[in-house]
Amino acid sequence: MFDVQSIRQLFPILNQVQVHKKPLVYLDNAATTQKPLPVIEAIHYYYQFQNANVHRGVHDLSQKATLLFEQTRNSIAEYFKVNDPRGIIFTKGTTESINLVAHSYPLSFLKPGDSILITGLEHHANIVPWQMACEKLGLKLLVLPITETGEWDLNLLPELLQQNVKFVSCSLVSNTLGTINPVKKMIHLAHLAGAKVLVDGAQAVGHGPIDLKEMDCDFFAFSTHKMFGPTGLGVLYGKPEILDKMIPYQTGGEMIREVTFEKTTFNDIPFKFETGTPPIAEVIAFQESLKWLSSLDWAAVHIHEQNLLNIVTSGLSKIEGIKFYGTSSQKVSVLSFLIDGIHPYDLGTILDQKGIAIRTGHHCTQPIMQFYGIPGTCRVSFSLYNTEEEANYFVQSVINALKILR
Repeated sequence: MFDVQSIRQLFPILNQVQVHKKPLVYLDNAATTQKPLPVIEAIHYYYQFQNANVHRGVHDLSQKATLLFEQTRNSIAEYFKVNDPRGIIFTKGTTESINLVAHSYPLSFLKPGDSILITGLEHHANIVPWQMACEKLGLKLLVLPITETGEWDLNLLPELLQQNVKFVSCSLVSNTLGTINPVKKMIHLAHLAGAKVLVDGAQAVGHGPIDLKEMDCDFFAFSTHKMFGPTGLGVLYGKPEILDKMIPYQTGGEMIREVTFEKTTFNDIPFKFETGTPPIAEVIAFQESLKWLSSLDWAAVHIHEQNLLNIVTSGLSKIEGIKFYGTSSQKVSVLSFLIDGIHPYDLGTILDQKGIAIRTGHHCTQPIMQFYGIPGTCRVSFSLYNTEEEANYFVQSVINALKILR
C-alpha cells in the first residue's frame, strides 16, 4: 500500500495552509510541485551556515560550498543515469535550457535551408526559441501534427524527417493534456535521419526517474521546481561531445578561461555554459529532492496517481456537457476539460473559494487550443501527495459549482 499520509507529513504547506478558511487542496502540480521539508531546511541552512560563492575562492567557506554544489551535479548525473557529469549544466529553468540549445546548436552546426522539427503538443517555451532561430539563420520550422486524442500523428513523421531535418525538439509529456509521448521512437527515427534530438522533460520528471542513457537523446531539459525542488533552477543535459563543439550561449564570469583585450578563450564544459553566480542555495537544496525521490517506490506512486486520475475522470464524466481533451491511453495524472456554457475562469474561481487550486487558461500551449478550437481549459493535475479524499472532494465541488453557474 502507498502510504500517502506519511508523504504528506513532509510537506508543511499541505498541513498548515488554509485557503478561504478551507484546507488547501493543491491540484496544480503541472505548474509547480510543493517542496518537502528537507529541501526547505537545506535552503535555510545554506544561508545560515554555508553562504559563499563557488568555484572562485580559496577560503574554507567557498571550498565547502563548491564541494556541495558539485555533489549535486554528480547526483543529477547518477539519478538520470548519465555517465559523464560534464554534460549536466545548471540553468534558470527548462525555458533557459531550451533557449541555450536553440541559440548555440544552430549557430554551431546548422546552415540555411536546414529544417528543425517540433510537434503540435509543445509548450510555448519549446516553440518560440526555434521560431527565432529559424528566422535568424534562414532555417525551416516543421511541425508534426497531433490527432484528436492529443497524440503525435506518427504516420506523418517519416515524411517530415525526410525534409532535411537536422534537429528535433519535443516534449516527453504534454503539460496541457498529460500525454506521454513516444520519444524513444522519435529519437530512433531522427537519429536514422541524421538529426539530433532535444527532449523537454519538464512535465515528466515529477512522475518518476528517467534513464537518459537508455533514452539516448542528445539533450534533455527540465526544471527542478517540478520535481519537488527549488524554483529558479533548471538543468540541461547534453552529450559532452556535442557541447564541446557548441559556442557559448552567454558570456562572462565562470565560463571564461582567459581574457585579454585581443582575445578570450572559454572554459571547459559544463562551465562554458554557466555564467555568473549560479543559484547556489537552490542547487545544494536540490540534492535533498534527489535523495527523497530516490527513496520512493515509483511503481506504487504510479498506481496511486493513476487511481486519482481515474477517480476524477469517472466522476466528472457523469456531468452533462463535459468534454475531456487529451484522451490518450498513455498519460500522466493530468486532466483538461471544458463544460458546455461554463467559462474555465468562473469554475476555477468558485473552486478556489473551496480551497481547491487548479489551473485555467491556455497553459502556454495556444497551438493546442487552436487545434481544438477552444480558448482554454480547466486543468487538474495530481501528484503523489494528493489523496482519494481530495479527488472526490474536487469532483463534488465541481458538481456543486455547476448549481451556481448554470
